Amino acid sequence: MDERTDPEVVVPEPLDDSLRAAAAETARTPYLLVACDYDGTLSPVVDDPATARPLPEAVAAVRALAALPQTTVAVVSGRALRDLAALSRLPAEVHLVGSHGSEFDIGFVDALSPDQQQLRTDLVDAVTGIVRRQRGVQLEIKPASVAIHTRAAPAEVAERVLTAVRHGPASWPEIQVTSGKKVMELSIVRTNKGMALDELRTRLPVNAVVYLGDDVTDESAFARLHGPDLGVKVGPGETQASHRIENPVDAVRLLGFLLIARRRWLFGERAVPIERHSMLSNGRTIALVAPDARINWLCYPKADSSAVFAALLGDTSAGHFTISSERGGLPLGQRYRRGTMTVETRWSGLTVADSLDHHADGPSLIRILTGTDRATVEFAPRPEFGQIHVRLQRLAHGLLVLGPNEPIVLYSPGIEWEIVQDGENESAQALVDLAELDGAAILELRMCANHLDPEERSAFERQASTEARWKDWSASLKLPTRARDEVLRSALTLRGLCFQPAGSILAAATCSLPEEIGGVRNWDYRYCWLRDASMTARVLLDLGSADEAEALLRWTMKIVEGTAGHPERLHPLYNLDGSDLGPEAVIETLPGYAGSRPVRVGNAANRQVQLDVFGPVADLICELARFRSPGDLDFALMEAMVSAVARRWHEPDNGLWEARRAPEHYVYSKVMCWYTVDRGIAMYEHLDQPVPDAWRTLRHTIAEDVLTRGWRPERGAYTIAYGDPAMDAAALWVGLSGLLADDDERFLATVLKVEADLRSGPTVYRYRWNDGLPGAEGGFHLCTTWLIEAYLRTGRRTDAEELFAQLLDCAGPTGLLSEEYDPENERGLGNHPQAYSHLGLIRCALLLDRTA
Repeated sequence: MDERTDPEVVVPEPLDDSLRAAAAETARTPYLLVACDYDGTLSPVVDDPATARPLPEAVAAVRALAALPQTTVAVVSGRALRDLAALSRLPAEVHLVGSHGSEFDIGFVDALSPDQQQLRTDLVDAVTGIVRRQRGVQLEIKPASVAIHTRAAPAEVAERVLTAVRHGPASWPEIQVTSGKKVMELSIVRTNKGMALDELRTRLPVNAVVYLGDDVTDESAFARLHGPDLGVKVGPGETQASHRIENPVDAVRLLGFLLIARRRWLFGERAVPIERHSMLSNGRTIALVAPDARINWLCYPKADSSAVFAALLGDTSAGHFTISSERGGLPLGQRYRRGTMTVETRWSGLTVADSLDHHADGPSLIRILTGTDRATVEFAPRPEFGQIHVRLQRLAHGLLVLGPNEPIVLYSPGIEWEIVQDGENESAQALVDLAELDGAAILELRMCANHLDPEERSAFERQASTEARWKDWSASLKLPTRARDEVLRSALTLRGLCFQPAGSILAAATCSLPEEIGGVRNWDYRYCWLRDASMTARVLLDLGSADEAEALLRWTMKIVEGTAGHPERLHPLYNLDGSDLGPEAVIETLPGYAGSRPVRVGNAANRQVQLDVFGPVADLICELARFRSPGDLDFALMEAMVSAVARRWHEPDNGLWEARRAPEHYVYSKVMCWYTVDRGIAMYEHLDQPVPDAWRTLRHTIAEDVLTRGWRPERGAYTIAYGDPAMDAAALWVGLSGLLADDDERFLATVLKVEADLRSGPTVYRYRWNDGLPGAEGGFHLCTTWLIEAYLRTGRRTDAEELFAQLLDCAGPTGLLSEEYDPENERGLGNHPQAYSHLGLIRCALLLDRTA
């Protein structure tokens, strides 16, 4: 349901600014309870309680709120539960609490002890005797209480009755008295709305409560609110609530506002398609720029650190840095400056050039505005994924960010900032008139720096110097003629995923971008997988750049040395600095991209056994030895890889796809174990070094095992695992690795089966078997490139070229590819940009060139 299309939901009229801000902040809590009174809040107060009906708009808003995920709605009333249900006619999704919290279910009276049942009978008799024949006084008998309503009684009658009750049954020691507007309730169970609210907190997952009420009896609930909770008094009277509105119509407006704010938070605030984001990098950290020049992803001080801007995973409350034209409207376009990682976003009269530099103290985001127009800027840093509250301090040349442990400043000479409150955080806004600033303005976010002094070299000079380094590297590459521009952009992207201080390489720039919109397959790929990194360095080596391979192998050797002679104990992935990952965790305060939860940081695959990882490392060592003279490190590392395979190849593992289920004997893992030994033998033979006899025997043994046990006669193909008939795109590696010849009937049959079972239009799925996780996923770009290579190997060049062209069309407007692709909705899925996708694209372009 959408507030623009549902006719029953009231689009809120303006509420008090402070209330709107407080409601918006509370709406962004992971698990929200919205509780309210009935009479005087959802329903106008009437003389005859039996005729009190809720406003239709209130019912619509409450129903819509209750339908949202991680959102609970409860009506807490003094009315008997049966009467409340009959009058309100609210859906079953709304919890009803009657008799000030005495009733949480219809059969409550059966739970009364015999003594309590007798006390209730005596109470009813006593009160009935007092109010009999008293004009306008109404008696409401509830399962555990009696309410005396005097709204319709003359003042003198009401006073007489209430005085008699106070001196009579209300004075009994077992009776709890609750006084409200023209009503007195006598209960045999000690409770109130505050206690009812506490009970709801214990029964339900609740991080924050919004409570609305108009009666004196609601004050006990207001008194129990704390922390991020929000209390709203409806109507006049003294109150402990933090905010006040006038009447039930205003209550509807507030509920409508909550509905809109919570829906936007839960389902993503105008989620930009994943593939339309562009990446900035300086070899240390990474940022993503949306097509509208919003920085909505930036981690610091490293790419696997916490994010200071994480709007990508929810909404702007998670942090963003936005520049736009004062005229409004979408930009004319966005593009990379050729051969660099600088992104330009253009409007008529305004250009924003974004790049990441390495400031003397740490990473530096440089944003240069040029033109003649006026630009609006909003700066909203939210360190630690928004977990730290931020204050901003205006200084002579910019802003100081207060709150995080690591210092952050925004150098912005000549710009006047306005600090605005955003819940418990502060943001800064500015209107930049470029005509008054001689056509240019500088916004430089200095991370790990606490000074705003002008640099020795201007931002223009440093951005130009950064671009020159990227261009020099680009010019050194040996690019194919096929898809030359796309290959260059992919190469730059892979270079940008390299963490230069250590030599490691990220699998992707982001965490928790979904493999299914709204789904739970959301993982953190901001780490260095031995497999992914080796495949990345290998393809850059194919383009003529060896620095990445050299650095990665040094990094890998340090990790191998840390295993104390047991390379078979290598983890599949590590932090960028080579340390072990911490535990996988969920950030509940982030709603996820387009409502895709949970948002995970860390990766539990760190503790899996993945025996295939040795193959790509061995392949990289072997290829580098062909590129230049090998050293001691090459031999030591290759021997470690083969040794690891010799010790564990026969074991089941978790496989390439990191399925979160029991280990199996995966065909791809066995093929990669064979490939490890094969690459070791090939390297030694190329260098005229004696090959250990044990290596040849091991290679033969593994080949016999996987070729025999991996084949499924009933499927006529190699499948996912021994004894499992499900297809897997990774089975193509029985041929791509060279284990089977290109014209082997078994390889040809496997190619056809993968095509039939796993290809859908321009993409190829990894598999369709049950991996133990709910939901689905998109096609996997890397698998698409494997099928392209398989087509080439099996003589289907036309099919290869056609699928390669379709792959190129899946990229975003600046040439970046995410991990996966949804062929039905034609959009990218998964983390972005993904190394796998870009290395696969480069490999295919090179193969198409070589086989032309």
